[in-house]
Amino acid sequence: MAEYKQYITQEQENGSVMISEDVVSTIAAHAVADVEGVVGIITKPGADIADLINKNWGKGIKILIAEDNSLTIDCNISIFYGQSVVDTAGAVQAAVVNAVESMTGVKVTSVNVNVCGIVRK
Repeated sequence: MAEYKQYITQEQENGSVMISEDVVSTIAAHAVADVEGVVGIITKPGADIADLINKNWGKGIKILIAEDNSLTIDCNISIFYGQSVVDTAGAVQAAVVNAVESMTGVKVTSVNVNVCGIVRK
């Protein structure tokens, strides 16, 4: 099994830049929040305690960094009742890819959106 990476490393002319998975997660969370129809990101109960054990377990956004520094991002969201689940999830995928790639310069290979709840306005 491959080693778990917590940073994306980009070699530059004068050294290297390391981008934390927490930074990528924050970028993705802001992108998700800006999508029309999304109520928010679903976090698992006990997420604060889970952070002590495993950083990705309960936050609602999981970042996987491949050996080539490409990213797979999983998002657990809730949407407003009456919104198209497929259209909203597609908008989330596009927003996350656009935000992460434009801010980090790192290729996002996939964004998996799990619609975990529906909320009435």
